Amino acid sequence: MQIRTYIKKDVVSFRSTKATFGGLSNMAAGYSIFVNSIFIKTSEALYQACKFPEHPDVQHAIITQHSPITAKKISRKNQQLVRHDWDDIRVKVMRWCLQVKLAQNWDTFSRVLKSTGSRAIVEYTKEDKIWGATDIGGGKIQGVNALGRLLMELRERHVMQGEVIQCVEPPKITNFILFENQIDWVCDETNDVFDLGSTDVEHIHTGV
Repeated sequence: MQIRTYIKKDVVSFRSTKATFGGLSNMAAGYSIFVNSIFIKTSEALYQACKFPEHPDVQHAIITQHSPITAKKISRKNQQLVRHDWDDIRVKVMRWCLQVKLAQNWDTFSRVLKSTGSRAIVEYTKEDKIWGATDIGGGKIQGVNALGRLLMELRERHVMQGEVIQCVEPPKITNFILFENQIDWVCDETNDVFDLGSTDVEHIHTGV
């Protein structure tokens, strides 16, 4: 992964979900999504749940959290159960999560992406040099900025072209599963969804 250096004043950087460009964050509220008819509050919770295809109980614990920060903490607590190939597929999964977020929140999310213009998008963090970039002094930030680059890819391929995403194909990944079911194409599922906040996970498993 290539490390890049950015002049902070020249880029769109985001960190707090309450700031001007907070909607770019996976932690941002107001961008709920539906996958396999399951209601998921944030793209962060979806991304974290994808780490545990063989552990629906962990997926359930992540997805039912009200806070994406708590969802991420639960994921970290179960680090030993993360699928073995996660480092190899995580960028593909993140790209898919962002596509789903855009497809199902086109009006709001595309507006935020469009407002960034043609500037580089950078997630500004204190320590994560893979998904974001960190301060190196002199008004510069540095990192792989994988999340920012995926957001720019979405902006250029879809938002700036006015190409509304109708459905999102799952990435070509083996064992891409949510609650013991292979993740299918994601379209508009809002008319037939499960809210796991009020649904027993065992019923999801058995289809009852």
